[in-house]
Amino acid sequence: MSAARPAASITLLLLVGSFFWGSRAAGCPDDPELDLCDDVREDVDAAASLKRPVHLLALVSALGLRGQGAGHLAWMPLFVSLGSSMPAAKGESFKQKLKKDHPVAGTCGDMKDAYKKFECCGKPDQVTGLQFVPLADKEKQKYGPAHNANPCEGQKKWLSDTTNDAFKNKPCKIDDVVDALEQAGANVTKGYTGSLDTAATPINVPYYQKGLCPVNVHWHLGAEHLSVGEFDEHGIGPEDHVEKDNTRRLADYARLGFRCHHYNATHPGFATEYKWMHCTDMKVGETYEVHWPHSSAGMCGTPNQYQTPFYDGVFCNKDVVQLVLDGKATTYENIGVQSQVFTVINDEAYYYPDLMRGMIVDADMGKDMTYYTGSTTGTSRDNTVCSAYTPITWQVDRKCHLISASSFDKMCADMKMQRDDMSGDLYPHGSRTLVADDLAADNQEHSTGR
Repeated sequence: MSAARPAASITLLLLVGSFFWGSRAAGCPDDPELDLCDDVREDVDAAASLKRPVHLLALVSALGLRGQGAGHLAWMPLFVSLGSSMPAAKGESFKQKLKKDHPVAGTCGDMKDAYKKFECCGKPDQVTGLQFVPLADKEKQKYGPAHNANPCEGQKKWLSDTTNDAFKNKPCKIDDVVDALEQAGANVTKGYTGSLDTAATPINVPYYQKGLCPVNVHWHLGAEHLSVGEFDEHGIGPEDHVEKDNTRRLADYARLGFRCHHYNATHPGFATEYKWMHCTDMKVGETYEVHWPHSSAGMCGTPNQYQTPFYDGVFCNKDVVQLVLDGKATTYENIGVQSQVFTVINDEAYYYPDLMRGMIVDADMGKDMTYYTGSTTGTSRDNTVCSAYTPITWQVDRKCHLISASSFDKMCADMKMQRDDMSGDLYPHGSRTLVADDLAADNQEHSTGR
């Protein structure tokens, strides 16, 4: 399952942060080669290399690579060999310790690496494919027309206060009798149906046709859903970043869910790690389930559309939310999630530039779908403690797809550009355990083809 190879030059996004563009001292003539090329003097006095900076510019460098595979990414420093593949033994659980040390993009070293990669030394007219775009200065935006105001901030708390915390987690069962509505993520294998009776009907057309827009994007370590033969307990992946989950999970750990079957430690696309510039705690060869929460109460088409936490975006428009609270509208017709599972590969043949905006629908991606109603997910819920944010629609791609590491990193770069601070979603979240049959809705619809 691979995406169609682009006919034109494939664009790999490398965000280059801020640098000073100003007059140069006598020790650093107006010749970039003296700074960027190794074969000329590099011991220039740092204190004299730049004086009186007059302009602070944030840059996004889109590097056009005509390569067909990971071999063309050999310029990236700090490549690390991946470990052997590791299928999870039945009943075993694994977790990853999260560092959450967001990488700093745009150092002078990054600029130099790119300059040397495209052999610019002595070739001032060399075409590199570099593109420079201003990076948002959120402090300065506070003085702009909208003063960087965010009307969605705190909406999760507003809902909690308005409903006397009616949506807090609750026991799934009381005296062995189910006392919760349908949960997610469930088994989405074609032909599977849960056993929990529900009157809810999932949205089975693209969300935009029903007035819903994406209000967030985040992803989980491994897959929360189960699709036998695609992402399941027999999936494999690299092992050097996870450990057995033998103790109580702490806040700085992410539980590993199901894995896909694409990983091969000897494949060039998996054999070299990607230099992550914007996402953190990511790993080439690993499986991730991406979620795009959608809502009709989002600030669709505005600078405030994307929010972290996603609840702020889902419940942003109080008037729409009140209709649901008053029983005049349903949650499953106004809130939904798209879900798609990927194995990350260091190969630009699998690059997609706009992963932030929603599920990829291309070739076999977004084709084999399961629709059902469930709940919000995450490791604060299991088959003992259930989510009260239910029922909502889920649209899940049953297939696992390969996607380039650069596609994820580009998504994280886009997230950094949003008005709201989305740094809380730049790393993988833990995956909850598979929903038990008696907590899974009996309304699953399976389709093949669009």
